[in-house]
Amino acid sequence: MKKVPADIDIARVAKLKPIKEVAKKIGIKEKELELYGNYKAKVSLSVMERLKNKKDGKYIDVTAITPTPLGEGKTVNTIGLAMSLNRIGKRTTVCIRQPSLGPVFGIKGGAAGGGYSQVVPMEDFNLHLTGDVHAVGLAHNLCAAFLDNSVLKGNPLNIDPDSIMWRRVVDVSDRFLRNIKIGLGGPQDGFERDAGFDITVASEVMAILALTTSLKDLRRRIGSIILATTKDGKPVTAEDIKVAGAMTVLLKDAIKPNLLQTLDNTPCFVHAGPFANIAHGNSSIIADKIALKLSEYVVTESGFGADCGAEKFFNIKSRMSGLKPNCVVMVCTVRALKMHSGRFSVVAGKPLDPELLKENLEALEQGCANLEKHIENMKLFGVPVVVAINRFTADTKKEIELVRKKAIAAGAEDAILSEVWAKGSKGGEQLAKAVVRACNKKSNFRFLYPLDWPIKKKIETIATKIYGASSVEYAPAADKDIDLFNKLGYDKLPLCMAKTHLSLSHDPKLKGRPEGFTLPIRGVRASVGAGFLYPLCGTMRTMPGLPTHPAGEKIDIDKKGNVVGLF
Repeated sequence: MKKVPADIDIARVAKLKPIKEVAKKIGIKEKELELYGNYKAKVSLSVMERLKNKKDGKYIDVTAITPTPLGEGKTVNTIGLAMSLNRIGKRTTVCIRQPSLGPVFGIKGGAAGGGYSQVVPMEDFNLHLTGDVHAVGLAHNLCAAFLDNSVLKGNPLNIDPDSIMWRRVVDVSDRFLRNIKIGLGGPQDGFERDAGFDITVASEVMAILALTTSLKDLRRRIGSIILATTKDGKPVTAEDIKVAGAMTVLLKDAIKPNLLQTLDNTPCFVHAGPFANIAHGNSSIIADKIALKLSEYVVTESGFGADCGAEKFFNIKSRMSGLKPNCVVMVCTVRALKMHSGRFSVVAGKPLDPELLKENLEALEQGCANLEKHIENMKLFGVPVVVAINRFTADTKKEIELVRKKAIAAGAEDAILSEVWAKGSKGGEQLAKAVVRACNKKSNFRFLYPLDWPIKKKIETIATKIYGASSVEYAPAADKDIDLFNKLGYDKLPLCMAKTHLSLSHDPKLKGRPEGFTLPIRGVRASVGAGFLYPLCGTMRTMPGLPTHPAGEKIDIDKKGNVVGLF
């Protein structure tokens, strides 16, 4: 395979079109754009009203098998598929999330795709873009300041300080901020209590931004955020402490999706960036709704494996948006499937086991159990599945053919080799054609559960049907949480399961297709503004840490003012 230059070198020589031209080509009027330079813009929500009677295009969700810590190229294939659909004559738009700066400077690096399948300008995409993440962080922290101030200034709402659950946020991976004490120094500096920071994209405000449908709806959702309880157990909201209006004002521009382009000038909406373990891990409903009115096909992406982002895409995002997917694309790699045999370990920051790069059909066949389970799970929702085999240089023809046979036997419509990283849109033509065929099939989309089921029945349905658990075990605290939410009337909300992305189970060490395990629920939390409950399956990290050698060590500015080392 021909050597592919570094991502940033490819991006730097790309022939970008003025974003006004990209917008005009798909039917966005110039007055509906708010320009941020020549190559990125925000799109006014007025376009939704203008296009409200136009028929929606086909809706495609790209997901993946359970990934290694290195990722399996899901974003690369999301972008590449959209480019390839345009190449074969289908007017297509791609919708993806904005990355967190924590992973960009930490362990993951950038999230603009890679190789010849990228969103550009990639430096802007991976860094501040138009400031949406910062707006989310400021709104969140303003709320935290108002909350503590209300307690300090006479506590008129009778808030129990020990019940405060609204932490502060910062968009940096900093493990030292996970657990802290605040208010030190005496009465003039507040009151002492235990607190901590989450990374900004884990904020409920970010989840709300991704799930809202209008400015009016955003204001309502912000006001419904539960921050703490009173001393007699009643919820305290952002509306109660009179900060919801100011928070919404800070988000009035962030609610507008950002328009960029790919290397071949395919339009790309970049909007919102919720995590897929603690939140639902999908880009915004608003961006998808606009794109569907402007395009024949819209390709969007769900975070992490299909047991995380895709399950939440169906049961939360589709339910709230009313949008039904026509097709699911399941990205897999030979590398990851071999790992799922249990014979190999993949650790971020360490070299791959050389044996993992050698042909091993036996290990691959064992690991395909993970792919088979994910395909079965997607078919529970009644949506056709196409598997994209994301090619790495060490993959052999026999290995690729084995994955293809296993995928089709498990119920996939097709399984196609994807080479968009190395070849751009040309490397995804066959995948694009398979997706078109799948989208033309009748979709019998259905939810996994109705909202009126009891909380425990919904939990147990996801645990047994999606994860493969044999039973669920509730900690006393979880039972107490569920009883409270039943009393408060939150039992009709959908569930956003908070669990590891590195296994179908709750335990990241359980690879492949775990079966017969008991799923532990240690607690249940309410994101009422976002509109879901999130059961906690084990301990969730909402603030990442930096590795021994963070990606930021390689990032710098050269003599000409160009960013170097970003990938």
